[in-house]
Amino acid sequence: MELIFSQLLDGLSIGSVLLLAATGLAIVFGLMGVINLAHGELMMVGAYVTFVTQNMFRPLGEGVFQLYYLFALVFSFVITAIVGVLLERTLIRQLYGRPLETLLATWGVSLVLIQFIRSVSTSMTIGIVVAVVLGFLASRFSPKALKRAAFYPYLSGIFWVVSAIIGFVTITALSGSKALAKPWFGPRNIDVTAPKWLQGSWGSIAGIELPGIRIFIIILSALLLAFVAWFLTKSVWGLRIRSVTQNRQMSNCLGIPTDSVDSITFGIGSGLAGVAGCAITLLGSVGPNLGAAYIVSCFMVIVLGGVGNLVGTVIASMMLGIIQSIIGSGAILIAFPDIPNPASAVIEFFATTSMSYVLIFIFIISFLQFKPTGMFPQKGRSVES
Repeated sequence: MELIFSQLLDGLSIGSVLLLAATGLAIVFGLMGVINLAHGELMMVGAYVTFVTQNMFRPLGEGVFQLYYLFALVFSFVITAIVGVLLERTLIRQLYGRPLETLLATWGVSLVLIQFIRSVSTSMTIGIVVAVVLGFLASRFSPKALKRAAFYPYLSGIFWVVSAIIGFVTITALSGSKALAKPWFGPRNIDVTAPKWLQGSWGSIAGIELPGIRIFIIILSALLLAFVAWFLTKSVWGLRIRSVTQNRQMSNCLGIPTDSVDSITFGIGSGLAGVAGCAITLLGSVGPNLGAAYIVSCFMVIVLGGVGNLVGTVIASMMLGIIQSIIGSGAILIAFPDIPNPASAVIEFFATTSMSYVLIFIFIISFLQFKPTGMFPQKGRSVES
């Protein structure tokens, strides 16, 4: 039974990570109707922000270094939220009501983010900054008469193309220096060291040790879930988000800034993905392909729990985490060796990580035959449309 309890804790911690990631995706997908395939890569960005924060705190001494993870949680949320807001304002906003285009665009963004993490260097950063600043200045300071011309959208596009070419030339020129051209992260996985107060045991129940990292992830997920529930039901902006979700045109007529609501919603969803990425660094190495390992599970949680419903998201994420941990590890066969042969053969067949996913897919497909809208369906803009 100790093994089952240990795997149950492991499953709850995996489910908590899924909960953090899926909550952000549920807000964006459920309330805004946007299929964000770059959500997993936002988790990856949060993981790398944690890695950078760790390296910033390491030279400050052992005492200060033990506090780095608390700052990493905040930095991961803020930076990925900013990335999400920029993504919404520059790309997603143009594609509302067009799910296929949104799907393809966010998939492209995910590929860009993966390659950016693999290749980003000082020279690339300087080139990108040069291109963005030149493009912004050219658009910002163009004469008003020129902006009113019918051909200005094409001219603005030419400004950005020229700025991009100048940025590319800058990158090429600076790449002659090995120090500037050296990638910051590269394609290899990175490791984050957990602070001492997270390592080891946080107590025991009936002689079974409670691993600090697992318990911390579970508590973190519960606190963030409570914050999201409070924000959506009690805060002014939460009420505005729900209002826009129910009826965008009426909300607009009542003076609610729907554009700002969209940006804040996307920013919060992205920030939660960053926190999930920060939590994942405690469970093992992370790399540029981190997002691909979690995005499918996040969508399974949303589909099973019901689009945009927090209660359904909690139950579905915990169910998937526990099934993956207990069945996939084969703990049942070790804890109960006297199981009859036919049942033992079935459990052994699914007792790997990949086959546990197959079992989860079978379970979800079977469940949706009886409950197509998930456990807790909720009305949203996408549902109404």
